[in-house]
Amino acid sequence: MLGPLDKLLGTSKTTSDNALAVVTGAGSGIGAAFAVELGRRGGTVVCSDIDEAAAQETADAITELGAKAMAARCDVSRIDDVSTLAETAQSFFAAAPTLVINNAGVGAGGAAIGDVPLDDWTWTLGVNLWGPIHGCHVFTPILREAGPAHAPRGIINVASAAAFAAAPGMGAYNVSKAGVLSLSETLAAELSGTGIRVTVLCPTFVKTNIVESGRITEESSDLANKLMRWTGFSAQKVARICLDAHDRGELYCMPQFDAKIGWNIKRIAPQAYTRVAGLASRANMH
Repeated sequence: MLGPLDKLLGTSKTTSDNALAVVTGAGSGIGAAFAVELGRRGGTVVCSDIDEAAAQETADAITELGAKAMAARCDVSRIDDVSTLAETAQSFFAAAPTLVINNAGVGAGGAAIGDVPLDDWTWTLGVNLWGPIHGCHVFTPILREAGPAHAPRGIINVASAAAFAAAPGMGAYNVSKAGVLSLSETLAAELSGTGIRVTVLCPTFVKTNIVESGRITEESSDLANKLMRWTGFSAQKVARICLDAHDRGELYCMPQFDAKIGWNIKRIAPQAYTRVAGLASRANMH
């Protein structure tokens, strides 16, 4: 909430309130949830997605809330598209963005390393890893130059508990998300003291359509869908938790208890964790 001085100055102590936000992958899932929640918090949102019609649906949902939004097509694996997105956003805002959420992602898995086609590696890393790299490369200088250190600005990169869980059969996805985790930690260190907050989101199962739209074997898709139904949080809940964590200046956001448990066990006993993950994976296959 804004205090009297904040209202007078037209500023906020939080990043998510009244944000000028760019969200990639905003056509569905967590990206759409982020975008709509930012609209609820008084933000103006550029909803980008490779599917512009889906992005427009999200933008329409935001305008129905009384906030401002626009849709933009963007393939985050292409640096030229991301550069154009930044220009479009600055023109729409008539200012620099204050919050960038690198969310666009795809699912891939179900086969072991050596069996996964290299094309699947290229596709997965192109979206899941190069997308956030492109987003950080293009938008970080814009955020850094936009205002004084006390003005709240931020970047949220969407990774996954797969960044540290390293489940067998998910090599390309795991590598892409581990890269996003490392990218976020590096960026946070580089931006320390600048007033730009960095948060990396590492959820476990979230109720989205990523399985249906990804390159995942039928067996793995069935298991993932069951886990989403049984243990998954809604995308809306994850978005709210992450935005609140970002406002508190937290680097890591692990919205579910199982993500926190996995993170701590992996750090304390990494070899034991890996053995158990392998045994559990083989058990699920029989």
